[in-house]
Amino acid sequence: MRWCSVLLWLLVLRLGLHALRGLLPPGSLRGAAQGVSSVCRATYGRFFVGPGDEYGRRYSSFPAGLRLEMREMARSMFAFGYDNYMKHAFPEDELNPILCQGRGPDTLNPSNLNINDVLGNYSLTLIDALDTLAVMGNATEFQKAVRLVIDTVSFDKDSTVQVFEATIRIMGSLLSAHIILTDTKQPFGNMTLNGYDNELLHMAHDLAVRLLPAFENTRTGMPYPRVNLLKGVPPDSLNHTCTAGAGSLLVEFGILSRLLGDSTFEWVARRAVRALWSLRSNDTGLLGNVVDIQTGDWVGKQSGLGAGLDSFFEYLLKSYILFGEEKDLDMFNEAYKSIRSHLRRGRKACNEGEGDPPLYVNVNMLNGQIMNTWIDSLQAFFPGLQVLKGDIEDAICLHAFYYAIWKRYGALPERYNWQLQAPDVSFYPLRPELVESTYLLYQATKNPFYLHVGMDILQSLEKHAKAK
Repeated sequence: MRWCSVLLWLLVLRLGLHALRGLLPPGSLRGAAQGVSSVCRATYGRFFVGPGDEYGRRYSSFPAGLRLEMREMARSMFAFGYDNYMKHAFPEDELNPILCQGRGPDTLNPSNLNINDVLGNYSLTLIDALDTLAVMGNATEFQKAVRLVIDTVSFDKDSTVQVFEATIRIMGSLLSAHIILTDTKQPFGNMTLNGYDNELLHMAHDLAVRLLPAFENTRTGMPYPRVNLLKGVPPDSLNHTCTAGAGSLLVEFGILSRLLGDSTFEWVARRAVRALWSLRSNDTGLLGNVVDIQTGDWVGKQSGLGAGLDSFFEYLLKSYILFGEEKDLDMFNEAYKSIRSHLRRGRKACNEGEGDPPLYVNVNMLNGQIMNTWIDSLQAFFPGLQVLKGDIEDAICLHAFYYAIWKRYGALPERYNWQLQAPDVSFYPLRPELVESTYLLYQATKNPFYLHVGMDILQSLEKHAKAK
């Protein structure tokens, strides 16, 4: 079964090169790697240049000792965050770093969706950290954390959570940890746990059953955005949901169905994807960002690569990689074609011709006209997706654009106005999208420039942490 051999690489930072090799014609990966320096030397000379000048000397190599040092720095930063969560916050969902105490749902203010959509009184950080503990090679703490989750976490809670967040953070983490525990190859070292009896899989199943009411009683098959884990869909639930929230459930629901041998979960997730796909514009092929789950009307007609749409495209391609369903790849390729036709601005080729380097903007889904002049930090995922697609040259150029913003501010502003060349929204909530794209580009090209980018990002985060 093809999907089973790829499941561990649901840990996205391990997925890229394998997926890339599966989607590119023979020899194209080698050709892309050889073309990296020439592409970026022409377009972003201050980042990619020859070995005979200042930047070439800086970026053309990355010593093995420095690589080990950065790996240990990343490991130490994770341990600092995890250990302090366990010391000051567990069993709450997360650590409030300002007050140095645990935080769960805001029960006094149910409309505080920034908190309540994510936090559900189920030790979110502990569950979310399970697979990272394994990747870090910390078998002792991984096994201890698994036992803690099994012994202390229950979803029988009067908590209203967002279906999307509960799926990607909780269900995804439980499934990843279960696969790590039961994988016969044990790629991260011996992570097995004596007496483990598929409890994490059963917990993922329990959570999925509690999320299923969100898919009921909707005319389109798209789920309600929120569900109460104890009572089902709240009576005052909104009928509006974002495209990413409704259409980015297939990876986790599909894996769960295949592990259980029960097609129900994959079926409801695929039905939601098909419903969204049927609503794209006949003229542009684009989708909007907010839709009414009962009428199928577009409430938000902005089409872009950021908040509200981003993971819909990501899940189409990654679902194909995992499950091998040709329809998923067909939809992704069609969506990618529409994106390049209507969202992409700048010169046709990344490294030659007149005009600005490529940029993907927010447009009206009906006619492709620009709706605003900002991009958001979530869009930094797209170069990584382009790597998986095989569009290496465009990925290199787009990644360099986001990295240039990072270099300027030491982080990615939540929104950046590309016309004013200044942030519209200045905070940075530690989003991982640029890191993922950097990793995938390194795996595709093996160019040490991307190790330098990773080091730069790591040192920026460490600098800001110490400043506070």
